[in-house]
Amino acid sequence: MLSQIKYEFYTDGAASTKTNCGGWGCVVVKDGEIVDTLSGGEKATTNNRMELIAVLTALEQIDLYGENSRIFSDSAYVVNCIKDKWYEKWLLNGWRTSDRSPVKNRDLWEQLLNKLQDLEHQGIIVELEKVKGHADNKFNNYADVLAVKKRKKYEEGDDDK
Repeated sequence: MLSQIKYEFYTDGAASTKTNCGGWGCVVVKDGEIVDTLSGGEKATTNNRMELIAVLTALEQIDLYGENSRIFSDSAYVVNCIKDKWYEKWLLNGWRTSDRSPVKNRDLWEQLLNKLQDLEHQGIIVELEKVKGHADNKFNNYADVLAVKKRKKYEEGDDDK
């Protein structure tokens, strides 16, 4: 399946518990070269929301490119949910976790799952892979730089760009 993968997306989220500001970054790679970067953020958010938005952004780009792709994320929360299909139990339980509490970030999970389903129906392969954060992966590190830069912009009150 590796030969079918055309693009790689490296995603990361960053949020401060002190300021509640966050940022996300997405690095698009083809043939080992960066072909695009995307980033954004929010004033009142969490790290998990930023991680989800980064992956959702990658999925939206995959939809635009129309090519089989792999998404790399250092978020166990996102990767494990998809790979271990936690969402199946959430759906069966009416968007509640095993302890019956509401699933956090349901709005983003619904968007993400719908986009994955749309891509699957189009015959586009999307693989999701966990990478170690803040390690030796230059593209993941760059996604982190983008996310932190956006978070800092929001902390400074400069959320226009």
